[in-house]
Amino acid sequence: LLRYTIASRTSPMTRREFTASLALPVRAQSAPRPNILWITCEDLSTVLGCYGEAYAATPNLDRLAAQGLRYTNAYATAPVCSPARSCLITGVWANSLGTANLRNIVSKPGSVPCFSELLRQAGYYTSNNEKEDYNFERPPGCWDESSNQAHWRKRASAQPFFSVFNLMATHQGQVRYSRTEFERISAALPEALRHDPARAPLPPYYPDTPDVHLNLAILHTQVTRMDQQAGDLLRQLEADGLAEDTIVFFFADNGTGLPRGKRFLNEPGIHVPLIVRFPAKCRHWSPAPPGSSVDRLVSFVDFAPTVLSLAGLSAPRHMQGVAFLGPHAGPPRREICASRDRVDEEIEISRSILDGRYHYIRHYHPHRPVLQHGTYSEVGHIRKELRRLHAEGKLSGHTRLLMEDTKPPEELYDRHTDPHQLRNLASDPAHRAALDSLRARLRRWMIDIRDTGLLPEPDLLRRSGSLTPYEMARDPLTFPIQRIVDAAGLVGRGPFALPDIRQAFSDRDPAVRYWAVIAATALGSAAGSVQPELSKALEDRAPAVRIAAAEALCRFNETPRALPILAKALADSDASVQLLAANTLWHLGATAKPLTGALKAALATKTTPEYQRT
Repeated sequence: LLRYTIASRTSPMTRREFTASLALPVRAQSAPRPNILWITCEDLSTVLGCYGEAYAATPNLDRLAAQGLRYTNAYATAPVCSPARSCLITGVWANSLGTANLRNIVSKPGSVPCFSELLRQAGYYTSNNEKEDYNFERPPGCWDESSNQAHWRKRASAQPFFSVFNLMATHQGQVRYSRTEFERISAALPEALRHDPARAPLPPYYPDTPDVHLNLAILHTQVTRMDQQAGDLLRQLEADGLAEDTIVFFFADNGTGLPRGKRFLNEPGIHVPLIVRFPAKCRHWSPAPPGSSVDRLVSFVDFAPTVLSLAGLSAPRHMQGVAFLGPHAGPPRREICASRDRVDEEIEISRSILDGRYHYIRHYHPHRPVLQHGTYSEVGHIRKELRRLHAEGKLSGHTRLLMEDTKPPEELYDRHTDPHQLRNLASDPAHRAALDSLRARLRRWMIDIRDTGLLPEPDLLRRSGSLTPYEMARDPLTFPIQRIVDAAGLVGRGPFALPDIRQAFSDRDPAVRYWAVIAATALGSAAGSVQPELSKALEDRAPAVRIAAAEALCRFNETPRALPILAKALADSDASVQLLAANTLWHLGATAKPLTGALKAALATKTTPEYQRT
């Protein structure tokens, strides 16, 4: 009844219609159902041999692509694992479900099951080996087994299976070892599969130094090791006599774990490899002959309905994607959308949309550096080289791109002529029509999916109360999404937006007021006329508004009034409030030095999760 009440406020429906919307998927056919195998890997963009990467050594995956389809436009819905994986397993965007921040375990509504639960109910054996990382607790019926021992071999005789194997060799944490370790690992590989660092191809935004070459050689060495693991799984399938009964998927969970890849909404962060191989008996579902490339735009949000379609099941109405294979395949999508939210201690809110030609990125924290400091990532060779060379004043041109102190509110790239995304066309009049179109389409998407990522985390938790974030966001009274999206849209619009910013300061919704403060902060000295509103915001009832206003006023040299607000936030019992305050202190730099003691006290509190203490 509660779910009906919430849903009917957003989209009027009878109770019978609402009950039907929660119904289980319906079998579309009675023919034998195929097995489905997912081989997934960590943190990898399209740097495989079958995608034209000459430096790669991936014979097993190249062979799989020759036997199947190679998708050239497959995209993650987020440039980091947890939000991407929560979308994969539910068919719902993370910023719609409330799982957009890495990491923050939230409640998932029962009306949004994991699609593996639906497969189990339809008679499939489901196994996951072994990573989950969904940003929500695994429901009891999600898998028959999820462990490092899970395997299709544990199913009942003749039972169809859906099995996932997550290969970790390419994870960001696995591609930054020492030169000595690189030489040891390389020596264990056949000579034809080794990678000479001197030959490693560099994108134009990386400096040309030995350590950068080494990092890229390590990455490709780990890709080769992952390729061997994938080959072992494919040979097991053959040995079990199951290859002719199994549809095989290979893909990565997000882009490569190097700067401007993972954590970024640029191509290397969300563009992933996708290979699908059909056995002969299922080839009628293949849109092209074996060995073909497919240019169709495919998003992670489409994967759940696609697997259900291949299993002969229709997707539930709550799923937000479109099946791209099987009897329930829908029309090709016109665009791909993705989101970037908090990753560990890095607070960043950005959104992107791309179509057949253009890629548009919208930043809602343009006053933050391009390459924010992230403790987990700082030990990587390339990050260290970028920091060192920048401090020495040795970066210029494209190699300085990642070290800029701020970023443009909008980025627009031509995917046909600028594959490395070096020329921002957002201010080019010749591309204004494309900019306006993608900007409007992105806004519509954020409203349609009810983007919870626009809420600061303390606000998200408060609004949700006893509901899940997903359920809360479907109540227009609790979550006035259009007003919030439009307030966020004030960020980066320039001084002419000041009248709208001033009006947003007095809005009754705290998220609207928060974005008014952020818009003023991003304006810098041009926001001087709204200093009275910023001063009043120090007393706002919403912690995120107070913290944001304190940062803005510190930048106007009003530290005596602003720093006590941040000190109080550091002592808050809510870890999400503490994190906002600590993040603000980091960006204020030396200005925040008087609060060193308060920060140390906050780090010692038990309310703060380990990743936030880091």
